Amino acid sequence: MQQGLATSADGELILKLYELRTEAVMRQARAWITGEFWPTTAEEFFVVLNDFGSQKSCYLRQVVTYWEMAASLVLHGSLSADLFVDCNPEPFFILAKLAHILPAIHEKLPTYFSKTLQLIEISQPAAARYELARKNVAARLEARKAS
Repeated sequence: MQQGLATSADGELILKLYELRTEAVMRQARAWITGEFWPTTAEEFFVVLNDFGSQKSCYLRQVVTYWEMAASLVLHGSLSADLFVDCNPEPFFILAKLAHILPAIHEKLPTYFSKTLQLIEISQPAAARYELARKNVAARLEARKAS
């Protein structure tokens, strides 16, 4: 994994990733997965995931595979890990939303979100970002329960 300062190529790639995130359907998918999708069980998760052709299933697959692709770029040395983590809290937030059901998801899909998890294992900044996201998710869940 790349260490040290990000390069100009890293900057160009991070801007391209940002540009891809702003595409209209991707923006809708990201809004749904970050704001509306709060599965409480793996069964709820799989109902959405396995409803092939439905908008929500497409959104879920689009966003997760996007972030997994981006994490793969980091893991293969094409993008600075520190720059990626600094610029992208969203994959860690989505993973944190699924953390409580991830073991059950992995029973059926052992590699689900594996690239982001691998990044968290080998990068201290990614691990710290993920822990912050877990706290954020816990606070949001408490707020949702209260309302």
